Amino acid sequence: MNSKLQLHIQENLQRKFLPGDFLQIHPPVKQHHVTSETDLTYTFLHRLMMLDYRARYVRVKSDGPEGTHPKSVRVIDITKKDFINLDALLSMSADTRQSEQTHLHPMDVQMAVFHCSDSFLKQMMITKLSQCQYALPLLVPDPVTMEIECPLWTFRQITKTWKVTEIKDSSNIVTMKSVPVYKARTPLTPENDFSDLDDLLRKSTDKDHTKQTNLHPMDVQMAVFQCSDSFLKQMMITKLSQCQYALPLLVPDPVTMEIECPLWTFRQITKTWKVTEIKDDSNIVTMKSVPVCKAQTPLVSFFRLGSLSVSKSQLINTLINDRHNIFFHRNCPGSTKSRYLMDGVAEIAWYCPAGRPNDAFNDCIAFCNLHGDALLTEKQRNILIEKSSINIFLVSSLKKHEESRSLISPLFKSRKPLICLCVDDCDVVKTKHGKYIMGLKERSQPDISEELKLIITEVLSSLDGSSLKPFFQLETIAEVSGIRVDESDPAIQKGKCAAKEIMDLLSKDNMDISNIKDEFLPYQGHLWHQWSKIHKELYHLKGDIEKEKSKKQQELMNIRKKQCAASCKLMELFIKSLSTLPPKDKEYCLKWIQILVDDLSTDGISGILKSYDEKWSEILALKNKSEESEVLADKQKKSDLLIKNQIELEKISEKLQSATFGLEHIFREMGQIYEAHREIEGESRHTDWSKYSELAAQLMISGHPMELIDGDSGHVPLTWISSLLEEVIKKLGDQRVFVLSVLGIQSSGKSTILNTMFGLQFAVSAGRCTKGAFMQLLKVSEEMKKDLKFDLKFDYLLVVDTEGLRALEQKGTITSCHDNELATFVVGLGNLTLINIFGENPSEMLDILQIVVQAFMRMKKVKLSPSCVFVHQNVTDVAAAENNMDGKRRLIEKLDQMAKLAAEEEDFSADCFSDVIKFDVQKDVKYCAQLWEGSPPMAPPNPGYSESIQEVKNVILSKASQSAGITLSQLNAKIQDLWHALLNENFVFSFKNTLEIAAYRKLESQYGNWTWALRSNMLTIENQLHNRIENGNLDMVKVNYLKKESHEACETIKKEMTTYFEDDKDKEILAQWRGRFETRIKEFRDEQVRTVKRKLDEVIQQKKAREKLDDMKKKFEDKLLQKSKELAQQLKDKAKDEEELNKQFSSVWSDWVSELTAGTKPVEDIDLEEDQFTILQELGFEEALINECKKNGRYKKVSCLGNYSDYVKHTKVLGFKRPLNPLSYENQQQIISLIERAEIESLDAITSKPVAIRGYKLAYLQEAAKQVKEEVENFQKEVKSALKKKFTVDLILYVFSKSESWILHSQKTFKTNNDIVTYLEGKKTQYYNVFRSFCKGSSSAVVLAELIREKLKASTVEAVCNKTAIGLAGRMKCNFPAFNENRLNLEKHVLNALAEKEDFDDFITYIRNPRSLTEAFIKAEVEKYIFIDHKDETVNVLENNAKDLNALVSQALSTATGKVQSQRGDIDMWLKEFSSLLKDELTLDTFSSQNFSDINDFEFFKEEIMKKPETITDQRTMLDKLKESRLKPDEILIDQLCKCCWVTCPFCAAVCTNTIEDHSPDDHSVPFHRPSGIKGWHYRGTVEFSINFCTTNVASDGRFYPRPDSEKTVPYKEYKIAGGDYAKWKITPDESKMAYWKWFVCQFQSKLEKHYELKFQNRGEIPSEWKTIHKHEAIKSLNEMC
Repeated sequence: MNSKLQLHIQENLQRKFLPGDFLQIHPPVKQHHVTSETDLTYTFLHRLMMLDYRARYVRVKSDGPEGTHPKSVRVIDITKKDFINLDALLSMSADTRQSEQTHLHPMDVQMAVFHCSDSFLKQMMITKLSQCQYALPLLVPDPVTMEIECPLWTFRQITKTWKVTEIKDSSNIVTMKSVPVYKARTPLTPENDFSDLDDLLRKSTDKDHTKQTNLHPMDVQMAVFQCSDSFLKQMMITKLSQCQYALPLLVPDPVTMEIECPLWTFRQITKTWKVTEIKDDSNIVTMKSVPVCKAQTPLVSFFRLGSLSVSKSQLINTLINDRHNIFFHRNCPGSTKSRYLMDGVAEIAWYCPAGRPNDAFNDCIAFCNLHGDALLTEKQRNILIEKSSINIFLVSSLKKHEESRSLISPLFKSRKPLICLCVDDCDVVKTKHGKYIMGLKERSQPDISEELKLIITEVLSSLDGSSLKPFFQLETIAEVSGIRVDESDPAIQKGKCAAKEIMDLLSKDNMDISNIKDEFLPYQGHLWHQWSKIHKELYHLKGDIEKEKSKKQQELMNIRKKQCAASCKLMELFIKSLSTLPPKDKEYCLKWIQILVDDLSTDGISGILKSYDEKWSEILALKNKSEESEVLADKQKKSDLLIKNQIELEKISEKLQSATFGLEHIFREMGQIYEAHREIEGESRHTDWSKYSELAAQLMISGHPMELIDGDSGHVPLTWISSLLEEVIKKLGDQRVFVLSVLGIQSSGKSTILNTMFGLQFAVSAGRCTKGAFMQLLKVSEEMKKDLKFDLKFDYLLVVDTEGLRALEQKGTITSCHDNELATFVVGLGNLTLINIFGENPSEMLDILQIVVQAFMRMKKVKLSPSCVFVHQNVTDVAAAENNMDGKRRLIEKLDQMAKLAAEEEDFSADCFSDVIKFDVQKDVKYCAQLWEGSPPMAPPNPGYSESIQEVKNVILSKASQSAGITLSQLNAKIQDLWHALLNENFVFSFKNTLEIAAYRKLESQYGNWTWALRSNMLTIENQLHNRIENGNLDMVKVNYLKKESHEACETIKKEMTTYFEDDKDKEILAQWRGRFETRIKEFRDEQVRTVKRKLDEVIQQKKAREKLDDMKKKFEDKLLQKSKELAQQLKDKAKDEEELNKQFSSVWSDWVSELTAGTKPVEDIDLEEDQFTILQELGFEEALINECKKNGRYKKVSCLGNYSDYVKHTKVLGFKRPLNPLSYENQQQIISLIERAEIESLDAITSKPVAIRGYKLAYLQEAAKQVKEEVENFQKEVKSALKKKFTVDLILYVFSKSESWILHSQKTFKTNNDIVTYLEGKKTQYYNVFRSFCKGSSSAVVLAELIREKLKASTVEAVCNKTAIGLAGRMKCNFPAFNENRLNLEKHVLNALAEKEDFDDFITYIRNPRSLTEAFIKAEVEKYIFIDHKDETVNVLENNAKDLNALVSQALSTATGKVQSQRGDIDMWLKEFSSLLKDELTLDTFSSQNFSDINDFEFFKEEIMKKPETITDQRTMLDKLKESRLKPDEILIDQLCKCCWVTCPFCAAVCTNTIEDHSPDDHSVPFHRPSGIKGWHYRGTVEFSINFCTTNVASDGRFYPRPDSEKTVPYKEYKIAGGDYAKWKITPDESKMAYWKWFVCQFQSKLEKHYELKFQNRGEIPSEWKTIHKHEAIKSLNEMC
């Protein structure tokens, strides 16, 4: 029939089709064929408008059976006799050719519609064809007139977009173009330089000669396959399967040609399809998901006999997926004529239907392709023929090819279906016994494909229900003789045996899959979930907090005991395998367990899903049942039935959750066993469970993912994770890792991104999404570290895969809370977070964006700085990145909006997302193509997807190159910090950055070293200048001079600081403090300069104040010398009578002193006790009261009393509601503050007086006493209280007692420097020696030498002691454990000493005045170190310093003598020169030469001085002198170590442990707080102690009164709003595990009750668990502080 008539083109040419004819609601069209040719035009246009590119291929078919073949087939009944003779069959087929039905050509349909459409419909049609990527008509002959037309109008709506790549400056410049197609200027043909065709052909021939022979792509694949180990082979085949490629089934060894079936490589592949069955006139679609090794499917095998022009592989592809080259064929890109490794290889692929009407087959079918000529590969051919359901042979012609005919002829005798495809024939013959001969000549490939599909379907249908229908199963290949199966390898078999032993245990008794975890993994079931729930409740306590906490902790311990009591045969077998198998066998065992467990889980889940589907269908049917005709009783019955079914559905859903079972659950059980036993039994290295973390670490290092967050309980097993990472560190070292995490909604392809990007295989339960979070280590190659493009500074990439946000399994607020926790944890953990958005429109992710933004904002607030990359998946347009500029703009707007919303919720200031995190919307937003190229399950992955992911990977690596990552130990700490903070309601408030804290503490220690270097340097400078001043060589000290002298040391410190901040492993963390600490060091140096200047100025003032006395001293000494000389002349004859000389000298000495000091007023002694009594009387206090207060001595402890009620007058209301009750804690604190304030201000006033320079005056104490009295009076007015007089007296006496030692010491200094009588009395021994020498006839040189030696001795001792003091202080600062680190370390040692001593009064002193107790501790430890423990070392230092000074003195003697001799000077010149040389080292009194002018033999004089060099012989004397030296080691160390923060917690009095005194803007903090009752906190209006820790309180719902006069309470969670001291503290919630203060409360319970006059009862009752703590445990817990 004429096609024009078939298309009715004649009648429609004049009446054109209009758009309106087709843009109407019509009945649905048939998707895959039409029953009438008149429907073709409508169907074509309709499907084209829907962008169905298959619109061209719609066939005309009858709906009846007769319409099943495009060509009629003659059916021949063949007898048995005919089987013997194939020629008979072939001769019959020669006469079977019938008239062929004429089909319309698809392009005729297209052009007919085109011609019959009006211009608008033509334009629509051409636009749609363009979108379907079809060619468009450019020159069109009119079907009637044959006039040529160019349909330019139809092109007007088409725009083409592409990217042009140009090379510029050795780099690729990519430019996007988007141009209307009719305006686009493009070359029509490539340019060339050939002048004629002969020239072109000649050039082509020359090129053929030089053409390089390319490798066949399949040779490359098989070469890689042959050269890989079994695990890589398995990965490779799994990836080939995911790419929808055929897989090698039978592989000849390239050397031995032995046939191998790589069954092992198929073990991880699971195929999913939908089976369509007709039941009750309706299609029933059932989904199946089966491991491919176990799948029982028909096998259709293809063989080629001889060399053919038709590609067998290409033909198979058209049967399975005509859009994808599943089997590589000769027309594929890269194919070559020659191949070396593929002939004889049999490949297999599966067709998996999708349950759609256009499925090629209704059930899964395996297709096998034997590559090469089957005539030459007999063994493979026979195996496949035997195993196949249908054998299909491609031959050139059975009539002409004798060898082929002789091979096929016997197959016609078998009952197995056979199809022969004859390339050179054109007939189709079918027998009744399933034998087909089909000619391919003059037939199009689609026709052949369609025909073959129908034949295969018909054959398989005829075998349904028949015993003849064979099913192929991969595992049965192992039973075939003559081939080798890779699983026969001994290592694989050993691993399989071990795995089978475990699986036999699981499958014993046919236990339901949903019960397996409860039965075999008891640790992680109900008990673990209950433990997690109670543990979270510890952070949200109510009521009696400590009691409740102790109760819950006991419950947790009981649960752990129950866990430990559980037996676990499965885990015993599993651990045995991990522990005993060799590494290779162990890997196989794990892989087998994963495969077999996933198989088991898949089977179980499939059954449960089927039950779920059936029950859900029942509920839907019940809901949809018409209610109009129902009576009330029926409605009630229906409602009851609906509720019952919904309950059953919920049970099935729970069963589905329980059925999820994988290898990760076994690893989880390992972790729980470890945690439970570790908590009950403590650390141990001699038990089985203690090895679990080591085994897991080996697995993690080898690439196994490890569960980080338990997806079922939503908990992080911190003990297990910590031990696991510690073991990894032991094996690898503390390597640096870059943490990459991913976030996104559920089922959005997060795991797929990671697996594609890095080739990973995250372990998820079979058929389920990721639950919780998994981490996997990925080693960075040395090449990547050296790659200049990336320059990665870390050793491993740690990839963290997470479950999806907005998971359907979660409900309501639980979802929001869970998602916020997960996002915060993952964002905080990651150095970079990949945020996955599925689709181009970010509006679908608004709520997710808010979660993510809030997580980043929290990181900003806790000073973590992760980065992020947004990935939009499922983007198809090549210009998506550019066309989505508007989308990017909307995204950043939404992010800014979310930032504002999150800022309100988090109490943070942020106007845009970039205020929260460094974010560049141009660089940090990437678009990815959709994963599948078509519709699964047969769709291959889209190559554009992997290209997009590679771009994302490059961005990630580029960002990673800017970071050094973190060490594994830092990662461990970070996990702990994040999780502990998340357990509390307020993450930011609760977050404790252990990494930052550790870095800061280390910096504090370094700061201590730097400040000590500066202090030590300034002490040396001070010592030198002090000597100069005392020697009279310096009368002014300038700041600039001090800075100049300390400049070198300061520069050294600056260099050390620069090195530390730039090279330390924590330099990224340290950077935030660099500027602050550089400023602190500068301020410290300036402060040291000011302090030294002040001290030296005081020395200068003292020197000036005693100038008159110094002059008198010189004058008196000259007179005493002269008198001694005269007396000696008189007693020369008695020189040998020592007793007589002493008697005579003593008799005149007193007269000499009296004579010389006549008229000089001595400094009188002071009587402080009498003065104090006088002052108190002057202030109006009664004598009896004063005497009583002095007698009972209570004033000495007034600052440490526990209760001040005795000082309060009860006749008036003291501002307290119930004055007869004990004072409230707040009132007690007010009085304590008064005492502290009075003490500080009064002592400051007294110590500021110049007592050492001008002497003591009564007015100094009067002023202080008056100040104290005024403080007390003001206090009583402010708080409207009435304090007894004895309080004021006791407080004044307390201030007097605290200042007494300072006054007496200062007065002693004053007297020594200003009382001439005292001075001369001290010179008696010296002048007796002079007198005795003169009596013995010694020369002036000898006498003066003796005088100089005496002065040198005294000065040297002082200098040695001062130098030793500095040196010993330095040694202790560097080496003594308590002093060589930071303030926190010192605190730990102080507490340790207190516990060892067990002195309650010392504890109270520490609680009330920690600085005072710490100074006492330092003093005691220094004394013990120097004078007891390291006494020999001290003496050695003294001796060495003495030797050094003696050497300096000897040098000075020689220099002075040499100079005087060379210049012929006198004794006066010698004395001046000698003093000048030692001015910086020694303090030498002025030498007078008045009585020694006769000395002229200076060499003799020098030798006489050096005759008896002074050495330190009496150790006791030197040690005593060291105690009295001007510089004392304990005072130096107190100045160094106590110049820090001493602010105490307003709740519990724990002292801030910051090493820097003014550490603003940082809040005060301490690692561990105490029970608040230690400070005297109690419940208002009761005598009940408060035993709660403030770190527990701040996480509770409790409230407190911030001040005594507070009428309103403040929530502990918002304690900062109370202002004052509360606002300056950072109190981080914790579990208050520190045992030290719990032990203290129990140890001193009665003394605390007596001290504070309160009771540990009712709400203040001590938990019983506290009483089990021993002292050694308390001391051990102090190590948790550091």
